[in-house]
Amino acid sequence: MHMPIERRLAIAGTFNLRDLGGYSLAGGSTGWRRVLRGDGLHRLDADGIAELKRAGVSTIIDLRRAEELEQHPNPLTGEPDVTYVNISLFDELAPSAMAADDVLYDLYIQALTGRGDRIVDVLTTIADAPDGIVLFHCTAGKDRTGLIAALLLALAGVEDDRIVEDYALTKMFLEPAIAGFVADAAARGVDIESFRPLLACEPETMARTLAFIAGRHGSVAAYLSAIGLQETSAERLRARLSEHA
Repeated sequence: MHMPIERRLAIAGTFNLRDLGGYSLAGGSTGWRRVLRGDGLHRLDADGIAELKRAGVSTIIDLRRAEELEQHPNPLTGEPDVTYVNISLFDELAPSAMAADDVLYDLYIQALTGRGDRIVDVLTTIADAPDGIVLFHCTAGKDRTGLIAALLLALAGVEDDRIVEDYALTKMFLEPAIAGFVADAAARGVDIESFRPLLACEPETMARTLAFIAGRHGSVAAYLSAIGLQETSAERLRARLSEHA
């Protein structure tokens, strides 16, 4: 897959900050510098925050749990000219307790079937955001962020293969951060061997997730409608994401 230089924003303190622009659609592509996906922002210093704001980021959606916020506060909370929203997407889901060949796939299916209200909240927040770039993120920018990114791209009309490739890019960008995630987990008393499978980012996981949605609902658009996303919000999302030739 050809990856334009603009795909990743190399801002010190982030590893996996990426643009959802440049993916082909019927009659155009997803627009650059409209919506960003990212990992944790807690490592950003004043220069990094200023760089994000200069890039045009005006809305931050933090998908992390309360305990993650407490351990690593978001430095953009209360930042002038930035709207900050916290919507905990995977609250009370427990992937480490699942007995399966792909715990992340099971986690994603749990979220799709049991956290529809929060998925709608996230997507509606993006749809209703004021002018400027929307950045949504979690800790690794992989699972919660990856699921929302996949739903957005599918809704815009990006082909499944490209969505899977976008998901899998995380594996390359996140490698330098893995040691830190393991250290954080160990400090919380987590069994590291059971934790390591949660660090995976295999293309097959997202491919299976998209196939589940198609098999159950026919399309991502139909799934989002079924969980309560208003059609007006879906249209605003398509408009925000799309750039026609």
